[in-house]
Amino acid sequence: MLTHFPSLITAGLSLKTEVVLDDYPAPTWSLRAILRGPAQMDLVSAAAGTGHLLSAGAAATANWTAGLYALSLRAVSGDDVFEVEAGQVSVLADLVGVASGHDARGHAQRTLAAIEAVLEGRASKDQQSYTINGRTLLRTTIADLLLLRSTYRKEVQAERAGGRGRRLVGRQVRVRFAK
Repeated sequence: MLTHFPSLITAGLSLKTEVVLDDYPAPTWSLRAILRGPAQMDLVSAAAGTGHLLSAGAAATANWTAGLYALSLRAVSGDDVFEVEAGQVSVLADLVGVASGHDARGHAQRTLAAIEAVLEGRASKDQQSYTINGRTLLRTTIADLLLLRSTYRKEVQAERAGGRGRRLVGRQVRVRFAK
């Protein structure tokens, strides 16, 4: 988990993050964010007091290729270079450039829909396997499909909760204190 640099960036939106590092204060030190993945992107900080401001305008990020990137955040002063943080950053596509008909569902949602379609189609079929011209097809059992559906339903719930503080398990207990 990154602590100094955002782990999620959306292309086409401005990026601004201020980093304060007691061991590497600006303006003596600068920061360089090196991103490598589907494309190469480098950001160099501007001094903001003793902090570092890493930024890229919306026009610049609009050209960023969506995907998963490796990040190396480095403090630089003359010949000295130290890695402050390393990790992964996801760059999401700018919705302005996404064509109509785009399937915005996540992996879990698409997979859950496929599992449910198989279950629906299997409701009228009772063959576990069959052979045609010497080739055998084995079907996933209904029990296994139900287990997969349960797993993917939980993943869809987690995607939908998306860090908005919603619980995924347990029940809510309301308490009122009398005065």
